[in-house]
Amino acid sequence: MKTLQTVVVILSLITASSCKKHNVSETVSEAKKELKTEKKMKVLFVLTSHDKLGDTGKKTGFWVEEFASPYYTLLDKGAAITIATPKGGAAPIDPSSDSPDAATEATERFNKDAEAKNKIANTKVLAAMNPDDFDAVFYPGGHGPLWDLTNDANSVALIEKFDRQNKPIAFVCHAPAVLKDVKNEDGSALVKGKQVTGFSNSEEAAVGLTEVVPLLLEDMLIENGALYSNADQWAPYAVQDGNLITGQNPASSELVAEKLLETLK
Repeated sequence: MKTLQTVVVILSLITASSCKKHNVSETVSEAKKELKTEKKMKVLFVLTSHDKLGDTGKKTGFWVEEFASPYYTLLDKGAAITIATPKGGAAPIDPSSDSPDAATEATERFNKDAEAKNKIANTKVLAAMNPDDFDAVFYPGGHGPLWDLTNDANSVALIEKFDRQNKPIAFVCHAPAVLKDVKNEDGSALVKGKQVTGFSNSEEAAVGLTEVVPLLLEDMLIENGALYSNADQWAPYAVQDGNLITGQNPASSELVAEKLLETLK
């Protein structure tokens, strides 16, 4: 009887020890997983500083939906997001994107989000951003980037470094225009031979700005050797070629963010 009790005690101790080791192992594993996820979720958003729509006398800037939808898609998955612009300070919002007709669930959330609005009002200076500090970069569109970010040497250098590090580089709507002067290491256009999309010529004509914008995005991408494609006007459409992710229009912003998230996993 005494021997049997001894065996039972020993077995109980072994089982408890085994469970304890298992639980510790699981805890360590989960902790490592959380650290890994956090490390892969530092994303830089780059917005325009330009607020004039050519010579029309109207205002432009970034398109709210193209910022808000990806911002919350990434934020809700634990991303640490930094926002920068060429000039720093307040990033101009395109008034047309802040109208009731352009409202979405994401834009309505943004309009009630004091923290996000404070970030937009106090963006970092783009020149001070180091790609080594981030795992991906995302450029929302709007017409503003056509005037400043397409010709911004800091933006070009930043994208090139992200690309050399094989980190995701993502753009939506007019934002692929900032790839105009971005090069591969051999001096060829970054978009040459790559599947890309962006705001189409027909969509630009539909909003009546073909003669106002400094360049037509579709034409520029094709001239630089890109394998450009698009869906119907205003339809969600995004393509990925390696670490390069592009979306066609405002409706494509969430698709771009989802592809970016998947690439970061």
